[in-house]
Amino acid sequence: MPARALAESPGGNSGTGGYSGNDGRGGPESGAPERVYITGMLIALGGIVMFFSAFVSAWVVRRGLPNMDWQPIALPHILWLNTLVLAASSLTLAYSRRCLTRGDEAGRRYWWGITTILGVVFLAGQLLAWRQMFAAGLFLATSPGSSFFYVFTAAHALHVLGGILALVTLAMRPPHRLTQATATRVVALYWHFLGALWLLLFAMLLLGE
Repeated sequence: MPARALAESPGGNSGTGGYSGNDGRGGPESGAPERVYITGMLIALGGIVMFFSAFVSAWVVRRGLPNMDWQPIALPHILWLNTLVLAASSLTLAYSRRCLTRGDEAGRRYWWGITTILGVVFLAGQLLAWRQMFAAGLFLATSPGSSFFYVFTAAHALHVLGGILALVTLAMRPPHRLTQATATRVVALYWHFLGALWLLLFAMLLLGE
């Protein structure tokens, strides 16, 4: 929307310089775009679900084959810490959204930044887990169990990296724009999904030990 239209639209008062109270969930200016963005994100998440479902199905079938060379692997203990870090990032992101609805821009940016940092820490922890696997002599082609470990964690890490890029991009946008709450909600939906997905993958990896 052009800047002049934003200034003349309800809730787009550029003269206040503060949060307009439009949280992206109501009004003719924000309601329709939000539905479009949320629907688009849900479609994208559906594609991700199908992507990982293929891997999960292969894991179930491969692990259940009798008289095969499936060998349990010892997971790096740092994965437990990584799981806590990713869960904490969902909490900080939720608090950032609360600050947004209250008009607390400083608080929103602070907790948004903490979420981004936790995401980076999670990726660093995954890299460390891979190094520990290497040190233990477990590589991609060592066994079916190690192969699925690298496939699951690498595919998830790539999606987390995409989420971090989205967090950084949104953090660089000017505050109090009309679509701020909508974009925040879309990114939060994606981030929380990644957290839930990791819990599922981690549980499956534990079953494979």
